[in-house]
Amino acid sequence: MGLIFFFDLLFCQILLIHSLPNFVIFLADDLGYGDIGCFGNNSINTPNIDSLAEDGVKLSHHLTAAAVCTPSRAALLTGRYPVRSGKYI
Repeated sequence: MGLIFFFDLLFCQILLIHSLPNFVIFLADDLGYGDIGCFGNNSINTPNIDSLAEDGVKLSHHLTAAAVCTPSRAALLTGRYPVRSGKYI
């Protein structure tokens, strides 16, 4: 039992030393490229999203599997085409 605990503790220490970066994915319905402040919109205040974009990576080329909500969410969560998940446009 003590040996298993030792290896678990060692594994946790290795993970802490070589930790991977965190990813935050925003999936929003009907959000255009210029609708948030970090991409140039001055009429809508989005200070929290702007600070995340300022501290991290701002990606500007993105594609979606469908033009509507349910199929695009199914594709993001499963990594499959929406039709394969039973979600249709």
